[in-house]
Amino acid sequence: MKIVAVRTHLLEHRLSVPFESASMRFDRRAHVLVEVICDDGTIGWGECLGPARPNAAVVAAYTPWLIDENPLETEKIWARLYNALRDQGQRGLAVTALSGIDIALWDIKGKHFGVSVSMLLGGRFRDSVRAYATGSFKRDGVDRIEDNASEVARHRADGFHAAKIKIGFGVTEDLAVIRAVRNAAGPDMRLMIDANHGYDVIEAVRLGRAAARYDIDWFEEPVVPEQLGAYREVRAAQPIPVAGGETWHSRWGMREPVETRAVDILQPDLAGVGGFTEAKRVADMAALHGIRIVPHVWGTAVHIAAALQFMAAMVPNPVRVNPIEPILEFDRTDNPFRQAVVHSPIEHVNGVVQIPDAPGLGIEINRDALEQFRMGDA
Repeated sequence: MKIVAVRTHLLEHRLSVPFESASMRFDRRAHVLVEVICDDGTIGWGECLGPARPNAAVVAAYTPWLIDENPLETEKIWARLYNALRDQGQRGLAVTALSGIDIALWDIKGKHFGVSVSMLLGGRFRDSVRAYATGSFKRDGVDRIEDNASEVARHRADGFHAAKIKIGFGVTEDLAVIRAVRNAAGPDMRLMIDANHGYDVIEAVRLGRAAARYDIDWFEEPVVPEQLGAYREVRAAQPIPVAGGETWHSRWGMREPVETRAVDILQPDLAGVGGFTEAKRVADMAALHGIRIVPHVWGTAVHIAAALQFMAAMVPNPVRVNPIEPILEFDRTDNPFRQAVVHSPIEHVNGVVQIPDAPGLGIEINRDALEQFRMGDA
């Protein structure tokens, strides 16, 4: 069994209403899927976190090292690709591109052996997970307070037990949004806040101290990811648990935040941390230090399926009669190709998502959707 081709599929949808986080503005949704083809006809699918075109370019750069390789040798291939670009890319695009490739190889491995990726990772501890709704960005032309409050109220009505909202636009304005959202959500719905590294330490501490009264589950990316000392300051100076990790790539990027307890909750992204091969190592490291894992997810059903396979195999931590269960980040923002790329959409029922149990990722790609949403000039 050998790899004979690697292709990327650039997908795009222009938004009718642009939205923004504290660090990025979106006027379109753009993602890249990775297709790895073998000589026996087996095909694996993966996805890369981050900018679509640059990721596709790095996947193309990796391709010569993949052709004629055995796709089942995931560890060997991971090491070969990482070493190929390690002098220039211990983090960033070199690892996010590698992540998409690695996910596709595990999809192939599962299909080859006729089992789900979660079985290959050691077995399924669960067949479903509760999801939390991600959204509540700052949208153009609408009142942010009213918009975020009504959105979270809809999530509650749809059965979600938890929601995450975007902050980082200024402490006073953010507190007004948090207060309105908590009132709309009611006292029993879990609520998380994500600053997308929009604050400095002083602002983050002020916000965290004031927002704690609204029963916030976690405070995500309060400061820029490079400043681990700032993370530790924020964690020590305010009472809300601190989360982060979507931009810390590979075990080396995760090591210092874990060992110095810069966060309470680690958020590796399967499409960014290095795929399944590396995510398993990161999970083991986090468990060794008693740090909870809640994977970050932002992409299509391919990305969602990968996260679900990983979560199915996550060892309960701590092990007890009623263990703390992982929860799935479930993007609710405008993206018509999110589920269209697969023939059987991965959706929730009353806030619960079933984990596919078919071989590999457990999904079947809809090639018509790949063509429908193909990025211009791709």
